[in-house]
Amino acid sequence: MDFVIRRALDTDLTAAGEVTVEAFVGDGHTPPDAQYVTLLRDARRRAAEAELLVAVDAAGRVLGTVTLAVGGGEWADIARSDEGEIRMLAAAGAARGLGVGEALVRAAVDRCRELGLAGLAFSTRPGMKAAHRIYERVGFARAPERDWCPREGIDLWVYAMAF
Repeated sequence: MDFVIRRALDTDLTAAGEVTVEAFVGDGHTPPDAQYVTLLRDARRRAAEAELLVAVDAAGRVLGTVTLAVGGGEWADIARSDEGEIRMLAAAGAARGLGVGEALVRAAVDRCRELGLAGLAFSTRPGMKAAHRIYERVGFARAPERDWCPREGIDLWVYAMAF
């Protein structure tokens, strides 16, 4: 299946939110009744306050999405001021195994370079093994000295890449 990566259009936002919820809740990383689900679904806010990239097929269906923020911005949790940060990487169930997630991560790296940033860093849950394989294939390395815990019971690993 062919797809392209681009900035989300207004017409993509509902689907981008649903794909994100599907991935995080469906894969068991977020309980369906968690407050975080509201944030996952709100692609409109992410597109307004950060950059929202989507993978779309020839018919315009959203296959995946990722939020890209610059350090110090609303959506950056751990990025330094000269780094980008990706959040909420998600691929639709029907698009798994097609390279959507990796293409979105590579597009985020390219965008950070375009912006003149020094690198890219982000948080991930220890159990997100498929995502870890993508990150490592793209060239990210674990940065355990930056690992953190936003609240009890939620341990986050950090991956980073310097340019």
